[in-house]
This record gives sequence, C-alpha cells and structure tokens, in this order.
Amino acid sequence: MAFTISDELLGTFVPILVYWLYSGLYVVLGSFDKLDNYRLHSRIDEDEKNLVSKGDVVKGVLLQQVFQAIVAILLFAVTGNGAGAEANQQSSPIAIARQFVIAMLVMDTWQYFMHRYMHHNKFLYRHIHSLHHRLVVPYAFGALYNHPIEGLLNDTIGGALSFLVSGMSPRVSIFFFSFATIKTVDDHCGLWLPGNLFHVFFKNNTAYHDIHHQLYGSKYNFAQPFFVMWDRILGTYMPYSLEKRPDGGFEALATKDYKQTKDYKDN
Repeated sequence: MAFTISDELLGTFVPILVYWLYSGLYVVLGSFDKLDNYRLHSRIDEDEKNLVSKGDVVKGVLLQQVFQAIVAILLFAVTGNGAGAEANQQSSPIAIARQFVIAMLVMDTWQYFMHRYMHHNKFLYRHIHSLHHRLVVPYAFGALYNHPIEGLLNDTIGGALSFLVSGMSPRVSIFFFSFATIKTVDDHCGLWLPGNLFHVFFKNNTAYHDIHHQLYGSKYNFAQPFFVMWDRILGTYMPYSLEKRPDGGFEALATKDYKQTKDYKDN
C-alpha cells in the first residue's frame, strides 16, 4: 500500500517549510559582500539597532508556527474533506484565481485593521505588538517574530478567514499559504534586489514595509502583506523614495514634503 500524505497535512506544514527555505535563501544571499549594495540597512545597523537576538527570534517564530499548525489541523478537521471539498479539488484555473484574489483581499483587510489597532491601543502595543518592532532593521527569518497572541489573532485567524471565505480546497490552500508566506518573508528581507518580481508587481513590498519599522513611520503603512489599498483609503499611506547610502546600499525614506506634513499633523 502506497504511503500518501493528505492535502490537509501538506497545507499545514508546507508553508512552514517554505518559510525556512525562503528565509534561508536570503540568509545565504545576505552573506555575500557584493550584495551589500542592495541592503536597505547596513550589517552594523542590523546587529546594533535590533533589540532582540537572532536566537530568540528563531525560538519565537518556531513557537508561533506550533500554534499555527495546531489551528490549521483543527480547521481542516472541522471543515472536513467530504464530497464538497473533493469537488473543489477539480476547480478550474479561473475559479482558483478567484479564490486567490478573495483570500488575498480577506487577509489584507483582517491584518490591516488588527495591525492598526495594535498600534493605536497602548496596552496591546506595549505588551504584544512591540515585540515585533524590536526588529528595527527587519530581516527575512524575523518576518513572523511576534508575540504568540498577535500571531494567533493577526496571522493565524487571518489565514483561517481567508481559507473559509474564499472557499478554497485544502489542496489550493497549500499553494496560497506558501505564496503568502513567501511574500511576507520577502517584505522583511531587507534587500532591494534587481529583478525581484514582488517589487515589480506589488507596491506593498520590502521598502514599503521598512518605512513602517522606522520610528517616524510606525503609524503608517500598516497594510500587509499584499496591497496598499487600506492605507490609501484610510489616510495611513506614507510614500517613500529609495536613496543611495554613501556607504553603499539603499535607504527607504519617506517623501520629504509628505513626512513634514505628517509630522506637523501628528504633533
């Protein structure tokens, strides 16, 4: 009897494997001195400005992924894989594309409002969300470094809602959540590499999210991980320009006039 792995198990664990493989790729790329010219922050800044060790980041991410896996297994068990789910496995490419778009919109909407609320609620920011912002200089495998409660409320529940509302099958979810994972890691990678398709097709990208991790941008650019629509609609969009650093690499800077206007309003 051939050994088979269910789509539900693959949908649970493949995105976790993808997270470490893709972030590991950026660790390797970041070790090449020649790629320092594409960094958004220097190596020194990465070591000195961050308020948490890389060892603690790895442990924090693994803890979140344990919770993520438990919720995913429970979700698949509750939704089942009966006749309706089996029919979904045969969805046309158009239907799957529609499910992807719906899931992306649902995830973006949930994460925008949860993310924004965690910044504006002083208790939640101080005790929960500030953990993620200990990474002043983001890097790839720190993308999911969050307080476990934030991981549950923001990422895991957001993912569950995307799955349920879109109506995708467990098999389609393997590809969707792997894609969402790759996008999230890329947004935190700290490298502005030429030819990166995420930078071409998404305005919500590495530099856009880097602005949010800076002190002056912490109340802007909440949108993640795909689109910038909620930032634009609700006035939390902060445009930026990429400037060359004298010591090599790039720096994402809020557009000067826009930043001055926002600073005046915030004060």
